[in-house]
Amino acid sequence: MKIAIVGIGYVGLSNAILLAQHNEVYALDVDQEKVRQVNEKISPIVDAEIEEYLKNCNLKLKATSDAYLAISGAQYVIICTPTNYDPAKNFFDTTTVEDIIEKTLSINSRATMIIKSTVPVGYTEKVKHKYNSKSIIFSPEFLREGKALYDNLYPSRIVVGDDSEQARSYANLQLAGALKKEVEVLYTNPTEAEAIKLFSNTFLALRIAYFNELDSYAEIRGLSSKQIIEGVGLDPRIGNHYNNPSFGYGGYCLPKDTKQLLANYHDVPQNIMSAIVDANKTRKDHIYKMIMKRNPKVVGIYRLTMKKDSDNFRDSAIQGIIQRIDSDKVEIIIYEPNIRLKEYSEFKVVNELNDFKRLADVIVANRLTDEINDVREKVYTRDLFSRD
Repeated sequence: MKIAIVGIGYVGLSNAILLAQHNEVYALDVDQEKVRQVNEKISPIVDAEIEEYLKNCNLKLKATSDAYLAISGAQYVIICTPTNYDPAKNFFDTTTVEDIIEKTLSINSRATMIIKSTVPVGYTEKVKHKYNSKSIIFSPEFLREGKALYDNLYPSRIVVGDDSEQARSYANLQLAGALKKEVEVLYTNPTEAEAIKLFSNTFLALRIAYFNELDSYAEIRGLSSKQIIEGVGLDPRIGNHYNNPSFGYGGYCLPKDTKQLLANYHDVPQNIMSAIVDANKTRKDHIYKMIMKRNPKVVGIYRLTMKKDSDNFRDSAIQGIIQRIDSDKVEIIIYEPNIRLKEYSEFKVVNELNDFKRLADVIVANRLTDEINDVREKVYTRDLFSRD
């Protein structure tokens, strides 16, 4: 079967590799460098399983920037384009999704389109009506950056917002590529599938915000946050997972998904959804104040990435911390191996780690690593468990 995947991000590339084990897959992207790397079996993103499968597996995968080549004759067109949150409109910008729908209808109207991009609740029904097409299906992804292919190989669940023959065939394609054999598959209405995605991510943001606020309390009161969290986590209803304090929830998904879900509540009574969004700002304010209590002249930001095994720092929580520190006119330097420039957003990038350690009065690190243990007295972090 020929399948087109639109978008070579971590969602698109991991799905392309999963499906290219048993199908002819074309990965479409406007970024020529990503196309070149994939065709040369080089991963454009940091993901151990993606790197391994590209290098060592016999995949039927071709990357291209030619939309006609990718989409013509494809039975499925899987849309994995970015849908950034537009704060002015209080809505996801779904322009890229509609561009691909229109392109697919003009090139190959017989194809079934699977939307993996995150969209507002009710969006799929609207575009099906707008384009007079029954062949548009929403199927949310539940992937972690840095573990995207792993999460496709061992999926926690597969949700498809349709119960047609095409929907079941698509789910079977996902199952055929997975290594995990017992996978729960849920077929729902399209709008319910969209809600599942947003409510899932908002609950994760809630859990992060909860343990962050527990940590803020412990830090101000001089208590052991680690002991409290370990004790709370022993309750099996709560569990000892996803509980490592941080500078806030960030990344590409959680900030925008929580805001979009809150926007969907515009005429529905709620308290918790607003609190989840507000809590992230409150946490960053607290972290900033605790850093500035040390009266640093130079603040060193150790990594813009917020977690291990990721090279993505788009919308990372540390960006908000940097903005707050900069407002106090304190000098900021950045250590980030993924940046080859001398400056990032007008801040000096120091690529030599020893120079960075020497120059910084305070080193701000969302996650600890062995390479900064020798200057632990300079480090400000809330990382308790050296994970997540």
